[in-house]
Amino acid sequence: MHSTIANGRVKSFDLTEAYKVPGVVKIVTCFDVPNCQFPTAGHPWSVETKHQDICDRKVLNERIRLYGDDIAAVVAEDEVAAFQAARLIRVEYEEYEPIVTAMAAMAEGATPLHPDIRKDNVIVHSHMTMGDSSFTYEEGLKKAVEAYGADNIVSMDVEYDTPRISHCHIELPVSWAYVDTNGKVTIISSTQIPHIVRRCTAQALGIPIGRVRIIKPYIGGGFGNKQDVLYEPLNAFLTTQVGGRGVRMEISREETLGCTRVRHAIELKVKAAARKDGTLVARKLEAYSNQGGYASHAHAIVANSSNEFKQIYHDEKVLESDAYTVYTNIATGGAMRGYGIPQAAFAAECMADDLALALHMDPLEFRRKNCMRPGYEDPHTHVKCNTYGLMECMEKGRRFIHWDEKRREYENQTGPIRKGIGMAIFCYKTGVYPISLETAACRMVLNQDGSMQLSMGATEIGQGADTVFTQMAAEVTGITADKVNVLSTQDTDITPFDTGAYASRQTYVSGMAVKKTGAIFKEKILEYGAYMLKRGQDTLDIENNFVVDKDTRKPLLAMEELATTAFYSLDRSVHITAEATSHCKTNTFATGVCFAEVEVDMPLGKVKVTNIVNVHDSGNLINPKLAAAQVHGGMSMGLGYGLSEQLLFDAKGRPLNDNLLDYKLPTSMDTPDLNALFVELDDPTGPFGNKALGEPPAIPVAPAVRNAVLHATGVAVDSLPLDPQKLVEHFKAAGLI
Repeated sequence: MHSTIANGRVKSFDLTEAYKVPGVVKIVTCFDVPNCQFPTAGHPWSVETKHQDICDRKVLNERIRLYGDDIAAVVAEDEVAAFQAARLIRVEYEEYEPIVTAMAAMAEGATPLHPDIRKDNVIVHSHMTMGDSSFTYEEGLKKAVEAYGADNIVSMDVEYDTPRISHCHIELPVSWAYVDTNGKVTIISSTQIPHIVRRCTAQALGIPIGRVRIIKPYIGGGFGNKQDVLYEPLNAFLTTQVGGRGVRMEISREETLGCTRVRHAIELKVKAAARKDGTLVARKLEAYSNQGGYASHAHAIVANSSNEFKQIYHDEKVLESDAYTVYTNIATGGAMRGYGIPQAAFAAECMADDLALALHMDPLEFRRKNCMRPGYEDPHTHVKCNTYGLMECMEKGRRFIHWDEKRREYENQTGPIRKGIGMAIFCYKTGVYPISLETAACRMVLNQDGSMQLSMGATEIGQGADTVFTQMAAEVTGITADKVNVLSTQDTDITPFDTGAYASRQTYVSGMAVKKTGAIFKEKILEYGAYMLKRGQDTLDIENNFVVDKDTRKPLLAMEELATTAFYSLDRSVHITAEATSHCKTNTFATGVCFAEVEVDMPLGKVKVTNIVNVHDSGNLINPKLAAAQVHGGMSMGLGYGLSEQLLFDAKGRPLNDNLLDYKLPTSMDTPDLNALFVELDDPTGPFGNKALGEPPAIPVAPAVRNAVLHATGVAVDSLPLDPQKLVEHFKAAGLI
């Protein structure tokens, strides 16, 4: 049961009528749950208290901090009884005025929503400068004017706003929970992070981690929403209240949109100055992230935004950044594909085009002049550009889209329908090191027929991870891919540890575990093969399921014969297995660009994307078809972010469009042909020369489309989405219609 207010307290419940419904087994309220506050973010836990996620919610909450907060739950024999009983529960509230914007939450006198956690509603404020920590944007601008003259400096001061949106994964968050015969709470869950769900559930119930078991079957998407611990702790608690009976919890689409996690709405105030030759001299970013009712991933999102703004362009004098994450009475912000980078990219890439326009400079040349350079190393995290393909990506996209010709062709247009072409670049690190722990493990087992079992803690959520891990295992061991049996189900009682699917990390970090384990596994097989063949192990190799002579490649022993002998030999029976942990202490940048061509019908406020291409520098492609599919999916999400998607709330914090009729998710009918190109560079830190690709495709699309609209119409729209109502208002204000 969800609250019908956004800010307040539950004073009491009347369950009398609800308990009269036939089939009701148990009703629990916020007054019945363990007094344990727990975190929900899908982050590795830290042994350092200051780096631990914020514990600010309970399984059910008496203190209400958002519309739809979880306050009670009904366990019944069937859905009809559960819904009927929930509707009959009477709640008495003590209601407070909702605080729905970051600015209102930061205002003097605003009531703290979590006074036990923070003295006010600012969860974290971080300040960053490049160079002298006391050097400000204003001082940098002053020095630039002194050095080059006021007439040689162009500056801007703009606020860019990004919307709150939903992940819209096809499969809803669903779980089954029961208590097994040994008293262990077992949850079968649609999650990206089974091992983290286990730890957080134990924290929520106040029980040892060893008494919790999480099983993740093959699931239908997550995009970051399931990188949060959602309803698994509640379901675990419910089964303990009904004698360990199995409890199924499946929330509706409306609940998923309004009550789970959303992409953060971030206000990004940008000041920037450049010389007349296009050289960036100074920038300042103030970013205000609307966190919503609970911390979840909290400041990690907007801190990532701040890093992107810093990394993608270079400033001659100074970069100054302030980032705020703020509690409000809105749906809780969490991880979503790109993790703060889409918001930062919108601001940085709009800034680039706006400055280029003011300088009468080609936007592509402005980027070439100021963007991240080869060998770049972040001065704070020390993540490096180990390989660099950004310039090549821009050139490849430039040729594909016919940038130079179309920039000229679309100059000086008249009439109600106009065309334009725009672009946006990005960078994205691979995994979370050194900000957080990166660790992964892998297990390989030789079967009697010479095939192998591959067990990963890393999760397949529809992105093709299992296919890639199979390819990697085959590459390292010499056992062909058709003989690699990967286990798509993760079970925390059995599966090696891995933190899960997020941060575009699995092919990179978990891939290291596959490579390391595969090398050990192969050595064990060769050691047994040397025993059988009575020859030196260093003279042998494995190729296409045979032990072969390392020099001549002549097959000497079939893997099936070796495995059968190893299992059943009366002389020397050995069960050949290998397991290894990879503690990753490296990182690397992936980069890329999106070029978009649009046709804008100004009277209708309609933007039609007629051509679009993403070009990615993601290292070596392990599986080109999967890589292209990832890019196509990310581009589709980016188009929705740019043109139509936005979760709306009223002044009371109530969601207005928490359904797929009113929430404008693009369909296949709205999606143009999507083009994906790659620049393959062998990254020395990747297990197979690979680096991030899962999230980057979603990053540059929205700003590229916005910049194409700017080129077509001369109108700068500084907020997303570019929906018809907004565009018509802007075109009217500009006198174009």
